[in-house]
Amino acid sequence: MSSRRVSSAPVVAVVGATGIVGETLLGVLEERRFPVGELRALAGARSAGQRVRFAGREHVVAEASPEALRGAEVVFFAATGELSRVLAPLAAEGGALVVDKSSTWRMDPEVPLVVPEVNAAALEGHRGLVACPNCTTIGLVMALEPLRRAAGLAHVAVTTLQAASGVGREGLAELEAGRGAAPRAFPRPLAANVVPQCDRFVAPGTTAEEEKLVLETRKILALPSLPVSATCVRVPVAVGHSASVLVETERPLAPEEALAALRAFPGLAVQPGDGYATPLELAGRDEVAVGRLRRDPTHPRRLLLWSVVDNLRKGAATNAVQIAEALRAR
Repeated sequence: MSSRRVSSAPVVAVVGATGIVGETLLGVLEERRFPVGELRALAGARSAGQRVRFAGREHVVAEASPEALRGAEVVFFAATGELSRVLAPLAAEGGALVVDKSSTWRMDPEVPLVVPEVNAAALEGHRGLVACPNCTTIGLVMALEPLRRAAGLAHVAVTTLQAASGVGREGLAELEAGRGAAPRAFPRPLAANVVPQCDRFVAPGTTAEEEKLVLETRKILALPSLPVSATCVRVPVAVGHSASVLVETERPLAPEEALAALRAFPGLAVQPGDGYATPLELAGRDEVAVGRLRRDPTHPRRLLLWSVVDNLRKGAATNAVQIAEALRAR
């Protein structure tokens, strides 16, 4: 276990403070009363000079650099992978606790990939740098872990329905522009449409988003051989990633037992019977909602469920802050 400690009112840096996740992260830090003695709002060169609000006052955004991070005790990266690749190791080597939201370090075997409710024990032995999973992965593993503990997992098949904000402000702007907007943030027009492609194709028939979902789920659940089949779809929703999930357990698990396991798990909002949540209802909330749980009539060990997560909060900012809280408590 790393012995590094931070002060009671640490110097906190947020890299990517002007982005939609960075803005949400600042709000979550304030809501959860995370101790901040000094805030350093940082971003790439193009965003330097902008202003962000935190704790009732405006902060001028500085360019992220090794000098700007010197002396920081807790550093959140909510920026591009390139900034994380270059600066995150330097911040950790300088003694900071670093939580990175980009995909840069997630699959590094030396870097814990953490959803605190699921695998907080992975923080043991960290080297100052912890990765925060993809927003879609977080919602999925929160729903899977109680079922894994109750009856094991044999196979997972998931179709995600992902919001426009998953690609940042440009995605929201393109959705809001409506049908006439030329697609830039997405491969096809998103308004009044459904696009079965999130991110680029990395193999025949497989996108980078689907690959992330599969690999990250296996790492977080410590099930490196778990069969996971994924299709990731972009839908014309502003905030909130949904998923239709088929779960095959190792041992039979009655729906009533599954619901009991889900209800007992922290961070879940469980709707029994025909109940379910939608992205509109989950926006602004930190729970992962699970509903429409039922047995697959074609297989005795398969369950079907529906889940929703606010991709900007629990899917990104809140999970990152929870990681930092867990690190400070150790």
